[in-house]
Amino acid sequence: MIIYNKSLCEFKEHVILNQMPEILLNNLREKGLSGGSQSEVNSWNNSLHFMKDVLDDNSFSSDCEVAIEYNIPQTSKRVDFMIIGNNNDEDHIVIVELKQWAKVEKVDDNCDHSIISDLKAHEPVAHPSYQAYSYKCLIRDYCNEDIKEDTLKPCAYLHNLSENFRNVIEDDIYKEWTNEAPVFLQHDVLKIRNFIKQYIKLKANDGNLLYRIDSGRLRPTKSLQDALDSMLCGNEEFHMIDEQVVAYDKIMNAIKLSQCDDKKHVIIITGGPGTGKSVLAINVLARCIIDLKLNASYITKNMAPRKCYASLLSGGNAKNMINLQKAIQSPWCLPNTIYNGLDVGIFDEAHRMQKKPYRYTGNDMLEDAIKAARVSIFFVDDDQRITVNDKYDVDSIITYAKRENAIIHKPYELVSQFRCDGSDGYISFLNNLLGLKQTANTQFEFNKLDIQIFDDPNLMRDELRKLNQINNKTRMIAGYCYDWNVKKKRGDWDIILPNGFKAKWNLEKDDHWAVNPKSFEEIGCIHTCQGMEFDYVGVFIGKDLYYADGQVKTNRNAISKDDGSSGIRLKSTSDEEAEILIRRTYKVLLTRGIKGCYIYCEDDNLRDYLKDKFNIC
Repeated sequence: MIIYNKSLCEFKEHVILNQMPEILLNNLREKGLSGGSQSEVNSWNNSLHFMKDVLDDNSFSSDCEVAIEYNIPQTSKRVDFMIIGNNNDEDHIVIVELKQWAKVEKVDDNCDHSIISDLKAHEPVAHPSYQAYSYKCLIRDYCNEDIKEDTLKPCAYLHNLSENFRNVIEDDIYKEWTNEAPVFLQHDVLKIRNFIKQYIKLKANDGNLLYRIDSGRLRPTKSLQDALDSMLCGNEEFHMIDEQVVAYDKIMNAIKLSQCDDKKHVIIITGGPGTGKSVLAINVLARCIIDLKLNASYITKNMAPRKCYASLLSGGNAKNMINLQKAIQSPWCLPNTIYNGLDVGIFDEAHRMQKKPYRYTGNDMLEDAIKAARVSIFFVDDDQRITVNDKYDVDSIITYAKRENAIIHKPYELVSQFRCDGSDGYISFLNNLLGLKQTANTQFEFNKLDIQIFDDPNLMRDELRKLNQINNKTRMIAGYCYDWNVKKKRGDWDIILPNGFKAKWNLEKDDHWAVNPKSFEEIGCIHTCQGMEFDYVGVFIGKDLYYADGQVKTNRNAISKDDGSSGIRLKSTSDEEAEILIRRTYKVLLTRGIKGCYIYCEDDNLRDYLKDKFNIC
């Protein structure tokens, strides 16, 4: 979605008349996007005057196009500035990352993606050349398949940064990114102007070029499952951006430090659903194994991600699958790992780790994790603890790390949203809807996310089945309400709903449910889908969530008697804890979809309430 798109002539006029902040702010509100803080308004007012001066040259045709604040599809990232045109030969789009920084410094010689600026209180941020290049990659990967890579030309313009800092911003450690996206400083007006002139002078021949990026057919999303196969061959096909690369640099720096100081290091990365925790984790795994030749393992309690990632990485080759056994593991391996037996332990979904689960032979899963690895990396979302045994959070990790005298790095938060059509607002909306947190997002205003509420579960399944035929990236999922009749040999169906709807839970021996083309007809449980993502999901909301007396309420007695994992039905579980677990479970289920979420509610009142909140007639 583009916030502003005008001719170069109109853009210059709006800047000269000081109308840009008002125009951009109004456009943001009309399109239902967040942003527009006073600092952002000040940034527009400042930076766009500099871009007007750069483009104030007769070499540029007045009918070239300017686009400002382009929201990249399926992310919450916005490109500062783009100019679209032709250089007498080919159409191009020049991407400009704008910064108001006046000072910069390197983070460390090992941190080749990150830099420190005077505007971020000495917190590392992504190098602007990397930012610009990553935006090019995102546009190329997410947008219309007809857009050629050579069409996109990224650069960065730090219009307040003096020549004194050129040796820092263009340090050799950033050379890979400055080669891809040159960086221009305070006195480089003519240089950036000439850079743009190489690609743009006239109006683009393709008058729909920008429209095809903004509104054209999206490529199938490069979800984590698809990217892993090439990742472990050293190809970073699934690109990290902004705070992901900053977190990546923090992690890699700690790993390199650990090889010199002979001390334990603990790194904590937090982030909600869809913020790219697993993307980052697998990138770190690939770098450790392939480039650094370290003994590293990706470890998660959730079986579904382990099995699916291993299957995709191995390409179905049994020998490759054996080789991956040490790279992708369950926490049940920890009791058999000697002290510091792992150079790097990457613990995804660490909020699911438990003290001493059934058949676990160690003393304490979290304690064993920190003891097993010289560098322990924990990916955590406290709000995704969905059973009574999911006790560990950020504070717990810090406490255990102190016991081992580990160096504890400052926790880092991932905030950018890659699922749910890149809408951070949708996550806030769900928090409010489900009563998890009070937020300002009380009504659904995110039109690009396909939300549908169904009165008939058969119709929902029919629509999802059609979508799954496109690329096998659609699944049906449900909460804890339904009995496991087939597994317990009590009947042929597990989930029986009105209008003759019948379905089974995912098959017990189908460890690859998320990618198995034959598994669409089976409904996945929370443990099967947590940590996974799909283009579309269909969520069955059972009788444990209902609407009455003007509120969304929970009913712990509606949880299946076969539920042996959540602990919601246990007498020792308080009503308050049972309630929060039910609400968290549905938040996880409702955030599995990248492009859309279809919903069927057993409770008629809840169904009507959701239609109202989602603005569905």
